[in-house]
Amino acid sequence: MNARRWTAGLLAAVAAVALAGCSSGGGGEKRCTSDGLTITCAQDERSKTPKVVGELLTGGQYDISQARGQVVVVNFWGSWCAPCRAEADDLEGTYQATKASGVTFLGVNVQDSKDKAIAFERGRATYPSIFDPSSRQALNFDIPPNTTPATVVLDRDGRVAVVIRRAVTRDELQPIVERIVAEKPAPN
Repeated sequence: MNARRWTAGLLAAVAAVALAGCSSGGGGEKRCTSDGLTITCAQDERSKTPKVVGELLTGGQYDISQARGQVVVVNFWGSWCAPCRAEADDLEGTYQATKASGVTFLGVNVQDSKDKAIAFERGRATYPSIFDPSSRQALNFDIPPNTTPATVVLDRDGRVAVVIRRAVTRDELQPIVERIVAEKPAPN
């Protein structure tokens, strides 16, 4: 089986597993939708964020639970990844355009050396990145290592609202982030 066919099969399986976690509404409608590479879940069907704790590229520790109350955009990237290079300016632009409205970004560098990751990030991103050479954080989000880049948007309650398993553009990402920012908090 060639690599493309295997990757496509893996992506379809991952999307099916993610969608299986979403229940259906009263009329049998799906509460999560997918086009194969982007999964969007309704506010009342979102799963909790896995634990995300790690060493920052710049030193120190990061714990995503400290960002509760903010919309968090988590981007999985590697210096070796051409699509990651292509989307870097769009991610930074979206971050700059939305940070004043309660949005924070977190990069997660996967399968990389620390020196290469730091060099890649310099001049491309002003938001922090976790160093995760073993891809543990990606696997916690059910992001297979071969689907880098990937972007996950978390709502203010720390739940997974959108998963994008491909490179993103600012024109695509910023409206998604703004929609999640505009949501009312989930009822307790």
